[in-house]
Amino acid sequence: MQKTIERIAGDSEGVTYEFPVFRFEGTDKAAPTAYLQAALHAGELPGVVAIDALMPTLAKAEAEGRIKGAITIVPWANPIGRAQYHFGEHQGRFNLGTRTNFNRAFPLLAAPDVKLLPDVSLGGADRRLKNRLVELSLSNDIVLDLHCDDEGLAYLYIHISLWPAMADCAAAIGADAVVLWSEDSSGTFEGASIMPYQNVPPSVARFDRRVVTTVEYRGMLDVDGALAASDAAGLHRLLVTRGVIEDPSIQKAGNFTGAVVPLENIDMMPSPRAGAILYDVRPGDRVAKGDRLATIIHAPGEPGGRTEVFAPQSGFILTRRSRRIIRAGEDLLKLAGDKRSDDARSGTLED
Repeated sequence: MQKTIERIAGDSEGVTYEFPVFRFEGTDKAAPTAYLQAALHAGELPGVVAIDALMPTLAKAEAEGRIKGAITIVPWANPIGRAQYHFGEHQGRFNLGTRTNFNRAFPLLAAPDVKLLPDVSLGGADRRLKNRLVELSLSNDIVLDLHCDDEGLAYLYIHISLWPAMADCAAAIGADAVVLWSEDSSGTFEGASIMPYQNVPPSVARFDRRVVTTVEYRGMLDVDGALAASDAAGLHRLLVTRGVIEDPSIQKAGNFTGAVVPLENIDMMPSPRAGAILYDVRPGDRVAKGDRLATIIHAPGEPGGRTEVFAPQSGFILTRRSRRIIRAGEDLLKLAGDKRSDDARSGTLED
């Protein structure tokens, strides 16, 4: 294993951001290569601890000569967000200087060639970071971006060009659900990793072996040793299933039996009032059209001070908000519907 330190110049003299990169060399040039990163949203830690639990397994495989394809690991992908605190609260989702989501505004290249990346020498530290992450990841056959939601099931975002070819990966990771998407107008890291392959010859795109996904490891508070070990085992199983690592003791993943939902079927359920949330449902619950999902307490103790929110269609609860205070118009939850949402959103579901 080789460890290097990446350095990203800040926006003023004397400021530099650093993050480590770990590389495991493969023994077979023809084997698929893999790139894993966590905490692009810097406060989302389930992926960080999963990588920590995975590293001894990779080190053992390397010592025994079982790593066939090169593996690149970035456990802390966002040193800028990792350092951001505001009035004692960590702020890892948005760049406080630009108000830009750290998982937006990645360059969407026309082809998988890092020479096409824009010149960001004067573009801001966050843009320099994003360019560097694309440079590190783009040439790999497998790109995994590890995130988490507020409170939720384990689920994957996957571009339609990679489904159902990636069904074995969803099974390996142990996802409860897959959300399929087709458009990226906001420049997510996942989009920057798959869109450059959409208009190139099949011999370059190689969708049969390509894996690109955003892994949503349940919720923000799902950070403990047992879950980390389970998630690490899923990542290892994926790498074995796809031929990056050789391990006869691991059974390759089979068919995915979880839910597969088009992104257009997701109802985000904006709150009609500001107040305190009383949820009637948890992630994984099945609901029918008309079931009560939550009650908003906006005028405590007063007549008419409670507003109920009902399911617009049948489906299951994918995620819900972790904080119980909400403003009018903010999203209460993700309802994975059985049909297209009447309020369908294209591209990303939220800021």
